[in-house]
Order: sequence, then C-alpha cells, then structure tokens
Amino acid sequence: MQNISSSQIKKKLGEVLDPELGISIVDLGLIYQIQVKDAKVKILMTLTTIGCPLYSLIEEDIKNKMKELGFADDGIKLTLTFEPPWTMEKMSKKGKKILGI
Repeated sequence: MQNISSSQIKKKLGEVLDPELGISIVDLGLIYQIQVKDAKVKILMTLTTIGCPLYSLIEEDIKNKMKELGFADDGIKLTLTFEPPWTMEKMSKKGKKILGI
C-alpha cells in the first residue's frame, strides 16, 4: 500500500453520499478529522442528527471507499461524535448551494 494522504482520503470520502440528501458527507461537513498512520485510517465524524437511522449505510459506504484505497477492514476505524454538534455552518459552499442555502 502506498502512502495515502488525508487529503486523498477526504477526496474519496467526497464520493460517499448522504442517502437522504444526496450530498457528499464532506460537503455536509460531517467529517471532523482524518488521521493516517501505518496503513490505518481513523475518521472522526458526526451526523446531521443524533440517532440517524441511515448511519449503517453511510458507515458501510465509507468502509468500502477506504478499501478501494487499499485499507484493510482492521485498518479502518470510524468514530462517531456529536461534540461539537453539527450545524449548517459546517457545510461547504457547494453543499449549501445544492440545498439552496
């Protein structure tokens, strides 16, 4: 596995769409932190609402995208947080434009 940068990971995460809104989780501002070390990736993220029933779909898509980059199952760690809570201010300009904000 080649050295993968956090910016490459963020770009790949841009392909993961929120199943309800159809906007990437990156443009929604759901990704708080990406750490890469020794063929392992740690992603700290949030959801637009606590208890979102679609998290399992998002989680599966994230893991599949990370596998496409060469990470093994045991090298992918997702951590969900609600601190700080998500707000629309965390969205990218592109995400806001898509939603008409």
